[in-house]
Amino acid sequence: MNNESVELRINGQTHQLEIAPNRLLLDALRQDLGLTGTKCGCDDSSCGACTVLVDGQPQMSCLMLAVSYQDAEITTIEGVAHGDEGSADLDPIQRGFILEGGAQCGFCTPGMILTAKHLLAENPDPTDQEIAEALSGNLCRCTGYVQICASVRKAVELIRDLRGEELPAARAL
Repeated sequence: MNNESVELRINGQTHQLEIAPNRLLLDALRQDLGLTGTKCGCDDSSCGACTVLVDGQPQMSCLMLAVSYQDAEITTIEGVAHGDEGSADLDPIQRGFILEGGAQCGFCTPGMILTAKHLLAENPDPTDQEIAEALSGNLCRCTGYVQICASVRKAVELIRDLRGEELPAARAL
């Protein structure tokens, strides 16, 4: 099979690759670009470890052909923090995961964070049920999800603090 020239926009940067037309986006990210934060857990979209954002929507990169996403903006976990590598500021969602212990072994964490990022972009004040539903496609074998949901709730608080907003007094996050 002959390679194709592919241009992918990932984390705000354009990358030129020469890859096989059947190359999965997951493999292009990890093997060709060295973006190893996106994990390969199942190869059949069952676990969510390979979640990336494509034009802001969570997608499983283990099922996506890289050549099909040349006109898309792809965000991996490496693109979530703000700033450059030397002085990157963690996103409130990343800080929430640190503060609430949402990352145990860390394998599912990138997919969880990207899924939560999408959730909070769409719904900045989700209920516990909405958080659980949003994260339902991402499997974790370590935490039992209590710390992960608490991490998303903490991110909501951190985002509100950054914006100078008050938390609703009687609302369960």
